[in-house]
Amino acid sequence: MHLDYVVLGALAVRRLSGYDLRGWMERSGRYLGYGVQLPQIYRRLAKLVERGWVGFDVDPREGRPDAKVYRLTEEGREALLAWARSPFEPSPRPMDPDFKLRFVFGGQLGPEIALDIVSTELEYRLKHDATTPEAPLPFAYEAEIPELDPAWAREIHTMAHENGYASVAAYVAWLQLTKARLEQQIQQRHDMRNPERHER
Repeated sequence: MHLDYVVLGALAVRRLSGYDLRGWMERSGRYLGYGVQLPQIYRRLAKLVERGWVGFDVDPREGRPDAKVYRLTEEGREALLAWARSPFEPSPRPMDPDFKLRFVFGGQLGPEIALDIVSTELEYRLKHDATTPEAPLPFAYEAEIPELDPAWAREIHTMAHENGYASVAAYVAWLQLTKARLEQQIQQRHDMRNPERHER
């Protein structure tokens, strides 16, 4: 189902063929962490056309097969907006691809939508994710096989914990910076729409 909204979100920006959509996902879209193969894209496009969310025009190409160039329909626009504005539920796993998809393809529809998504994610992370660098190692390490040094095993586990801690801490810092930036964007837009209030 997520692929539907990736396709709708991409088509909200510009019309694309299935091949172009796959090319975008392999290049600048790959940071989303959501890779799919070309046959999957064409199957989803066919389903979206069947559902009435996407239409297409045939683009004649000299010396090559004609291409279908897909576009968002009014029904597709409404489906994308409904998804973007629906409540976002964070995953227990930090930095989950679902957040990135919602942030990019929902958030592109307005700073208020993006702010709601980021605020929800940040609130969840601050409440549920450990924010301490101390590794939770409550048990004594014992060697169950001759190749294992308990002190070294504890050291490795501590380093792995610190890697996770650093990643989550950086992610939370990014969420906080992004939230502040979105709030600033919303305030600037408000001031531009109401210049007389801003001047007082």
